[in-house]
Amino acid sequence: MASKSELKNNLHDLHLEDKGQQHRNPSEVKMSQIVLPCHANHCGELSIGQLLKWMDCTACLSAERHAGCLCVTASVDDIYFEHTIGVGQVVNIKAKVNRAFNSSMEVGIEVICEDLYSGRHWRVCQAFATFVARRTDANKAVLKQVVPCTHQEQVEHSLAAERRRMRLIHYDTMQDLLNNKTFKRSISEENRGEDEAVLTEKTRVESVELVLPPHANHQVNTFGGQIMAWMENVATIAASRLCNAHPTLRTIDMFHFRGPSQVGDRLVLKAIVNNTFKNSMEVGVCAEAYHGEEPLRHINSAFMTFEVLDEKGRPRPLPPIKPEPQEGQRRYQEALARKKIRLDRKYIISCKQTEVPLSVPWDPSNQVYLSYNNVSALKMLAAKNNWELSSKKAHVSLYTVEESQSLCFRVEFEMDVPAQRAFTLLSDICRRQEWDEHYTLCEPLIRVNEDDFIYRVVTPSVSEGGKVQDFILLASRRPPCDSGDPYVIALRSVTLPTHPPTEGFNRGEVVCAGFTIYEVSKSVSKIAYYNQASPEVMPYISTDIAGLSSSFYSNFCACSQYLLDNIVSTPEFTPSTL
Repeated sequence: MASKSELKNNLHDLHLEDKGQQHRNPSEVKMSQIVLPCHANHCGELSIGQLLKWMDCTACLSAERHAGCLCVTASVDDIYFEHTIGVGQVVNIKAKVNRAFNSSMEVGIEVICEDLYSGRHWRVCQAFATFVARRTDANKAVLKQVVPCTHQEQVEHSLAAERRRMRLIHYDTMQDLLNNKTFKRSISEENRGEDEAVLTEKTRVESVELVLPPHANHQVNTFGGQIMAWMENVATIAASRLCNAHPTLRTIDMFHFRGPSQVGDRLVLKAIVNNTFKNSMEVGVCAEAYHGEEPLRHINSAFMTFEVLDEKGRPRPLPPIKPEPQEGQRRYQEALARKKIRLDRKYIISCKQTEVPLSVPWDPSNQVYLSYNNVSALKMLAAKNNWELSSKKAHVSLYTVEESQSLCFRVEFEMDVPAQRAFTLLSDICRRQEWDEHYTLCEPLIRVNEDDFIYRVVTPSVSEGGKVQDFILLASRRPPCDSGDPYVIALRSVTLPTHPPTEGFNRGEVVCAGFTIYEVSKSVSKIAYYNQASPEVMPYISTDIAGLSSSFYSNFCACSQYLLDNIVSTPEFTPSTL
């Protein structure tokens, strides 16, 4: 017989079902605004500056709902504006905290446009902002953890840790690219007809704003969204001076707030076109503040990409620019580097696998984004909620999921090995041939960093007399970010110019594969191996999935034995293995 608490919970669940209610994240905040003429630009479209103010406000309220104290905007990731919004349409903004760290948290923001007459809805943009909690007393804020409840929340919670990792090394990525010899050579070869080039000085804009009480938030600091709106305004003027037309903002690169501004400050905003790229241009904007006779304080810098559209909505070609010596040349070169980074982030991280080649060329400038894609793809595969048990033998289970013309499988088992030890042993891909019959050779090629490595793996032929296969694999290993997170070892194919396909080998591709390792107890771990089967991988597993054999069982029994045999005796895996 059910207890009173169980009956109460069941009645509550039934009540929610009758009402048609769904789970709602406790930190979720929604804002809906109808676009009025005062919010619009000359084209009758919502000003991006106004949209940024609404987005920042919504995200801040979400962060403060979770933190229970005041919060400030620390940074915003790249924003891609997919559509414009017209006067009379409704802007629906939803923000919620994806993950909390120590005193900072990631807030996901989604902007949907609604047409009241047709009832249509479409996405305008998505953004991820980082907020920092600020307590009124001297103690440092310590945030409570976010508990994901839905499948989508679990995915975003997991990926937030990898996005944070990418933000922390953003500056280093930029500097590495600027120092890259190949990139420097490509800059020196760039020549777009200086005879018709426009002097960048023509596009320079400087404007000052007095921060008044209406511009301040409830913390008496200048509203971050207001600063972004002012920056967008001067950037638009600079872009207009280059093309003598009204430009459309397409992208805002990742930016960080360097310091606060208060009521009474004078905010100096400077903008200039840094470079043009055939159909688009990058405008750099800087915001500095001062009060009285004090020196200027750097508040924020941002880089915005504009297009100029013709009557049919197609981007118009833009004239090249002629940068001024030294500082202008530096901005010109950095704009080229940001374009490369922006394309890597957009097409490696954001695009679906059907839109890009499976094996993306690896080079030092895109390694951060390939590693992110590698880990995030495995986490999303593991987070799928429609796995079906296909076969089980003893303590080893084989699960499959088939969707969108792809077949994925998961092999799962528990064993008496500490999770950290299992992670160390399975991270050493060179030793996988000791237990996996499908690995006949593993050759280390590149040590990318302490957590990412590139290997060449050789596997036997699946048919008698056929060619053996080889793979160029990026392996990314990640320890848990918080308690309850798994250890992750992700694998995906990349291409290397130094290792093209060779005669005698059939070059295969791995879409997404790897291990997750959960700590069940101090001495027990739950290990799962995942693979999104490509045509080259399918022959090795198809008979198991069809129930015609159980080779997966013998293979992972060998894995278990390998872990047990090396539970103490082998040294820890280190980058020196390469």
